[in-house]
Amino acid sequence: MTGTLETSTITWGDTRLTYAIRRSARRKKTVAVTVDPGGGVLLLAPEDFPTSRLDEVVRRKAGWIVRRMRGVGANGVPPSPREFVSGESVMYLGRHYRLKVHPGETGEAKLRGGWLHVPAAAGAEQPDHVRAGLVAWMRSHAAERLPERVELWRSNAGVEMPRVVISDQKRRWGSCDRRGTIRLNWRIIQAPMRLVDYVVVHELVHLRHRGHGSEYWQALGRIMPDYERRREDLRERGGGLAW
Repeated sequence: MTGTLETSTITWGDTRLTYAIRRSARRKKTVAVTVDPGGGVLLLAPEDFPTSRLDEVVRRKAGWIVRRMRGVGANGVPPSPREFVSGESVMYLGRHYRLKVHPGETGEAKLRGGWLHVPAAAGAEQPDHVRAGLVAWMRSHAAERLPERVELWRSNAGVEMPRVVISDQKRRWGSCDRRGTIRLNWRIIQAPMRLVDYVVVHELVHLRHRGHGSEYWQALGRIMPDYERRREDLRERGGGLAW
Protein backbone atom coordinates (compact mmCIF):
# COMPACT_ATOMS: atom_id res chain seq x y z
CA MET A 1 0.00 0.00 0.00
CA THR A 2 1.40 3.40 -0.90
CA GLY A 3 1.88 6.03 1.76
CA THR A 4 0.79 9.08 -0.29
CA LEU A 5 -2.73 9.30 -1.63
CA GLU A 6 -3.36 10.19 -5.25
CA THR A 7 -6.26 12.45 -6.15
CA SER A 8 -8.44 12.90 -9.21
CA THR A 9 -11.40 15.10 -10.12
CA ILE A 10 -14.49 14.49 -12.26
CA THR A 11 -17.33 16.77 -13.30
CA TRP A 12 -20.93 15.71 -12.72
CA GLY A 13 -23.30 18.34 -14.07
CA ASP A 14 -22.29 21.56 -12.32
CA THR A 15 -20.53 19.67 -9.51
CA ARG A 16 -16.80 18.98 -9.36
CA LEU A 17 -15.93 15.92 -7.29
CA THR A 18 -12.37 15.50 -6.09
CA TYR A 19 -11.54 12.15 -4.55
CA ALA A 20 -8.52 10.43 -3.02
CA ILE A 21 -7.17 7.05 -4.13
CA ARG A 22 -5.58 4.47 -1.85
CA ARG A 23 -4.06 1.54 -3.73
CA SER A 24 -3.36 -1.87 -2.25
CA ALA A 25 -1.61 -4.96 -3.57
CA ARG A 26 -4.06 -7.10 -1.56
CA ARG A 27 -7.03 -5.71 -3.50
CA LYS A 28 -7.20 -7.58 -6.81
CA LYS A 29 -10.19 -6.46 -8.89
CA THR A 30 -12.78 -4.60 -6.86
CA VAL A 31 -13.01 -0.89 -6.07
CA ALA A 32 -14.64 0.37 -2.86
CA VAL A 33 -16.02 3.89 -2.45
CA THR A 34 -16.27 5.47 1.00
CA VAL A 35 -17.76 8.85 1.83
CA ASP A 36 -17.75 10.84 5.05
CA PRO A 37 -20.82 13.15 5.24
CA GLY A 38 -19.51 16.69 4.92
CA GLY A 39 -16.04 15.27 4.29
CA GLY A 40 -14.08 13.57 1.56
CA VAL A 41 -14.37 10.75 -0.92
CA LEU A 42 -11.90 7.85 -0.86
CA LEU A 43 -11.54 5.03 -3.37
CA LEU A 44 -9.79 1.80 -2.35
CA ALA A 45 -8.38 0.30 -5.53
CA PRO A 46 -5.97 -2.36 -6.86
CA GLU A 47 -2.45 -1.12 -7.59
CA ASP A 48 -2.77 -1.41 -11.37
CA PHE A 49 -6.30 -0.01 -11.74
CA PRO A 50 -6.18 2.94 -14.22
CA THR A 51 -7.25 6.31 -12.85
CA SER A 52 -9.45 6.80 -15.91
CA ARG A 53 -11.52 3.79 -14.85
CA LEU A 54 -11.70 5.11 -11.29
CA ASP A 55 -13.08 8.36 -12.74
CA GLU A 56 -15.79 6.28 -14.42
CA VAL A 57 -16.64 4.61 -11.10
CA VAL A 58 -16.99 7.98 -9.37
CA ARG A 59 -19.03 9.43 -12.25
CA ARG A 60 -21.37 6.41 -12.16
CA LYS A 61 -21.87 6.76 -8.41
CA ALA A 62 -21.84 10.57 -8.36
CA GLY A 63 -25.49 10.97 -7.34
CA TRP A 64 -25.05 8.70 -4.34
CA ILE A 65 -21.73 10.32 -3.42
CA VAL A 66 -23.18 13.84 -3.47
CA ARG A 67 -26.13 12.78 -1.31
CA ARG A 68 -23.78 11.17 1.21
CA MET A 69 -21.51 14.22 1.30
CA ARG A 70 -24.52 16.40 2.02
CA GLY A 71 -25.80 13.96 4.62
CA VAL A 72 -29.07 13.28 2.83
CA GLY A 73 -31.04 10.17 1.92
CA ALA A 74 -32.42 8.77 -1.31
CA ASN A 75 -35.29 11.31 -1.37
CA GLY A 76 -32.88 14.24 -1.15
CA VAL A 77 -34.07 15.29 2.31
CA PRO A 78 -31.51 15.58 5.14
CA PRO A 79 -32.36 13.30 8.07
CA SER A 80 -33.64 15.29 11.04
CA PRO A 81 -31.60 15.05 14.25
CA ARG A 82 -33.25 12.69 16.70
CA GLU A 83 -34.84 14.31 19.73
CA PHE A 84 -36.08 11.14 21.49
CA VAL A 85 -39.50 12.61 22.27
CA SER A 86 -43.04 11.22 22.10
CA GLY A 87 -44.39 11.03 18.57
CA GLU A 88 -41.00 10.63 16.92
CA SER A 89 -40.76 7.84 14.36
CA VAL A 90 -38.46 4.89 15.00
CA MET A 91 -37.83 1.86 12.80
CA TYR A 92 -37.69 -1.82 13.59
CA LEU A 93 -37.21 -4.37 10.78
CA GLY A 94 -38.23 -1.80 8.20
CA ARG A 95 -41.50 -0.77 9.86
CA HIS A 96 -42.14 2.64 11.36
CA TYR A 97 -43.34 2.90 14.96
CA ARG A 98 -44.06 5.92 17.13
CA LEU A 99 -42.07 6.64 20.25
CA LYS A 100 -44.02 7.10 23.49
CA VAL A 101 -41.96 8.49 26.38
CA HIS A 102 -43.16 7.84 29.94
CA PRO A 103 -41.46 10.38 32.27
CA GLY A 104 -41.01 9.32 35.87
CA GLU A 105 -41.30 5.62 35.08
CA THR A 106 -38.71 2.84 35.24
CA GLY A 107 -38.37 -0.51 33.55
CA GLU A 108 -37.71 -1.71 30.02
CA ALA A 109 -39.05 -0.40 26.72
CA LYS A 110 -41.99 -2.31 25.23
CA LEU A 111 -43.59 -2.45 21.78
CA ARG A 112 -47.39 -2.27 21.95
CA GLY A 113 -49.95 -1.38 19.32
CA GLY A 114 -47.63 0.44 16.93
CA TRP A 115 -45.98 2.43 19.74
CA LEU A 116 -42.59 1.84 21.32
CA HIS A 117 -43.04 2.78 24.98
CA VAL A 118 -39.84 3.92 26.70
CA PRO A 119 -39.66 4.83 30.42
CA ALA A 120 -37.68 7.94 31.42
CA ALA A 121 -36.71 8.06 35.09
CA ALA A 122 -37.52 11.26 36.98
CA GLY A 123 -34.57 13.61 37.27
CA ALA A 124 -32.67 11.97 34.41
CA GLU A 125 -31.43 13.89 31.38
CA GLN A 126 -34.44 12.82 29.38
CA PRO A 127 -33.15 12.60 25.75
CA ASP A 128 -30.05 10.67 26.85
CA HIS A 129 -32.12 8.42 29.10
CA VAL A 130 -34.69 7.73 26.38
CA ARG A 131 -31.94 6.99 23.87
CA ALA A 132 -30.31 4.55 26.30
CA GLY A 133 -33.63 2.76 26.80
CA LEU A 134 -34.26 2.62 23.07
CA VAL A 135 -30.77 1.29 22.35
CA ALA A 136 -31.18 -1.38 25.03
CA TRP A 137 -34.44 -2.51 23.43
CA MET A 138 -32.91 -2.57 19.94
CA ARG A 139 -29.85 -4.48 21.13
CA SER A 140 -31.99 -7.03 22.94
CA HIS A 141 -34.04 -7.71 19.82
CA ALA A 142 -30.93 -7.75 17.65
CA ALA A 143 -29.42 -10.37 19.98
CA GLU A 144 -32.53 -12.49 19.43
CA ARG A 145 -33.23 -12.01 15.73
CA LEU A 146 -29.77 -11.70 14.14
CA PRO A 147 -28.44 -15.11 15.24
CA GLU A 148 -31.67 -16.61 13.85
CA ARG A 149 -30.87 -15.11 10.44
CA VAL A 150 -27.29 -16.40 10.65
CA GLU A 151 -28.62 -19.89 11.39
CA LEU A 152 -31.07 -19.60 8.48
CA TRP A 153 -28.40 -18.64 5.91
CA ARG A 154 -25.26 -20.39 7.13
CA SER A 155 -26.01 -23.70 5.34
CA ASN A 156 -26.33 -21.79 2.04
CA ALA A 157 -22.82 -20.46 2.68
CA GLY A 158 -21.57 -23.97 3.51
CA VAL A 159 -20.32 -23.11 7.00
CA GLU A 160 -20.96 -24.23 10.55
CA MET A 161 -22.90 -21.96 12.87
CA PRO A 162 -20.40 -19.28 13.97
CA ARG A 163 -20.25 -17.34 17.20
CA VAL A 164 -22.35 -14.18 16.79
CA VAL A 165 -21.62 -11.00 18.74
CA ILE A 166 -23.91 -7.95 18.73
CA SER A 167 -21.64 -4.94 18.38
CA ASP A 168 -21.77 -1.16 18.43
CA GLN A 169 -19.49 -0.48 15.48
CA LYS A 170 -19.57 3.10 14.24
CA ARG A 171 -18.76 2.66 10.57
CA ARG A 172 -19.50 -0.98 9.76
CA TRP A 173 -22.63 -3.10 9.64
CA GLY A 174 -20.68 -6.24 10.36
CA SER A 175 -17.27 -7.87 10.51
CA CYS A 176 -15.72 -11.32 10.69
CA ASP A 177 -12.46 -12.25 12.41
CA ARG A 178 -10.06 -15.10 11.74
CA ARG A 179 -11.39 -17.09 14.68
CA GLY A 180 -14.75 -17.33 12.92
CA THR A 181 -16.65 -14.83 15.06
CA ILE A 182 -19.18 -12.65 13.28
CA ARG A 183 -19.95 -9.23 14.75
CA LEU A 184 -23.18 -7.56 13.67
CA ASN A 185 -24.04 -3.92 14.37
CA TRP A 186 -27.25 -3.69 16.42
CA ARG A 187 -28.41 -0.77 14.25
CA ILE A 188 -29.08 -3.07 11.29
CA ILE A 189 -32.12 -4.42 13.16
CA GLN A 190 -33.89 -1.20 12.11
CA ALA A 191 -33.61 -2.10 8.42
CA PRO A 192 -35.99 -4.30 6.39
CA MET A 193 -35.24 -8.00 6.70
CA ARG A 194 -33.87 -8.21 3.14
CA LEU A 195 -31.11 -5.78 4.15
CA VAL A 196 -30.50 -7.56 7.44
CA ASP A 197 -30.04 -10.74 5.42
CA TYR A 198 -27.60 -9.00 3.06
CA VAL A 199 -25.36 -8.04 5.99
CA VAL A 200 -25.62 -11.54 7.47
CA VAL A 201 -24.77 -13.29 4.19
CA HIS A 202 -21.98 -10.80 3.47
CA GLU A 203 -20.24 -11.81 6.70
CA LEU A 204 -21.00 -15.53 6.35
CA VAL A 205 -19.25 -15.61 2.98
CA HIS A 206 -16.20 -14.06 4.65
CA LEU A 207 -15.85 -17.21 6.73
CA ARG A 208 -14.66 -18.91 3.54
CA HIS A 209 -13.30 -15.95 1.55
CA ARG A 210 -11.33 -13.44 3.59
CA GLY A 211 -11.04 -10.54 1.15
CA HIS A 212 -13.30 -8.96 -1.45
CA GLY A 213 -11.76 -10.66 -4.46
CA SER A 214 -13.63 -12.11 -7.41
CA GLU A 215 -14.14 -15.47 -5.67
CA TYR A 216 -15.81 -13.70 -2.77
CA TRP A 217 -18.29 -11.79 -4.96
CA GLN A 218 -19.03 -14.88 -7.04
CA ALA A 219 -19.79 -16.87 -3.89
CA LEU A 220 -22.00 -14.08 -2.58
CA GLY A 221 -23.82 -13.87 -5.92
CA ARG A 222 -24.56 -17.59 -5.92
CA ILE A 223 -26.22 -17.34 -2.51
CA MET A 224 -27.89 -13.96 -3.03
CA PRO A 225 -28.17 -13.10 -6.75
CA ASP A 226 -29.63 -9.63 -6.07
CA TYR A 227 -26.95 -8.63 -3.53
CA GLU A 228 -25.95 -5.53 -5.54
CA ARG A 229 -29.46 -4.12 -5.30
CA ARG A 230 -29.60 -4.84 -1.58
CA ARG A 231 -26.18 -3.27 -1.07
CA GLU A 232 -27.21 -0.06 -2.85
CA ASP A 233 -30.44 0.07 -0.88
CA LEU A 234 -28.50 -0.23 2.36
CA ARG A 235 -26.15 2.54 1.27
CA GLU A 236 -29.14 4.80 0.62
CA ARG A 237 -30.86 4.03 3.90
CA GLY A 238 -27.80 3.68 6.11
CA GLY A 239 -27.49 7.31 7.18
CA GLY A 240 -30.92 7.27 8.74
CA LEU A 241 -30.07 4.22 10.82
CA ALA A 242 -26.91 5.65 12.39
CA TRP A 243 -27.83 7.41 15.62
